[in-house]
Amino acid sequence: MTDYTHLIPANDTQRLAALQAYQLLGTTPDAVFDELVRLVAQLFEVPIALISLVAKDTVEFTGNFGLPDLRVVDRPDSICSVAVLHDTTTLFEDLHADPCQLTNQVAAQQLNLGFYAGHPLHTSTGYNIGSLCLIDHQPRALSALEQQRLATLADVVLELFDLRLAVLKRPEVAQAMWDTIHRSIGTSLTRIDTLRSLGQWEESATTPAAQQYQRSIDEEAQLVIQALRAEVRAALRQIAAA
Repeated sequence: MTDYTHLIPANDTQRLAALQAYQLLGTTPDAVFDELVRLVAQLFEVPIALISLVAKDTVEFTGNFGLPDLRVVDRPDSICSVAVLHDTTTLFEDLHADPCQLTNQVAAQQLNLGFYAGHPLHTSTGYNIGSLCLIDHQPRALSALEQQRLATLADVVLELFDLRLAVLKRPEVAQAMWDTIHRSIGTSLTRIDTLRSLGQWEESATTPAAQQYQRSIDEEAQLVIQALRAEVRAALRQIAAA
């Protein structure tokens, strides 16, 4: 049997306690997180985006777009187990040619993983409890701008975790705010979908119109992230003041 103790950081006991505090493990999937990763997948043009929680023996996907039948895997089977070992983005641009040597390669082959990028969900107490990750079946690159965008979205995920906790503790105050966040994500998805559809009518990605659509998508992505973060923080402030 392969030894995967190298995936267990020295602070794993404390890290698991930080994860447990969010009361997310073993819960019913939340539509807000599934919608958020659908938005993330659209922003980065990948078929799969996940919010992972790296537990003691397993990895749970509390947000899942692209792998709807996969909610829990063994910890050694997920590259997200590697992502929590680092404070920066874990990036494998071509898993076919250069597979991850730290996890079960058979699992990656079964899912036909060609690309992985995961940014850790780093709590305010200093622990990486999971990751926001992008997956493609084909190899691809991730620009510095895209890596920064992924890191910012990982921060938004943690703020959404905080808001969800507030919803659990003060449902009479917070549920409407949670619903507002859900609707906001849906609106953002519609705008991005429209821009992508318009760009696909162009003969190639190099036409002036196609390039303009891509610039519009990049601008929209920045606005979406800023607006989402502002809404979550405003909701948290309102709950704290209630």
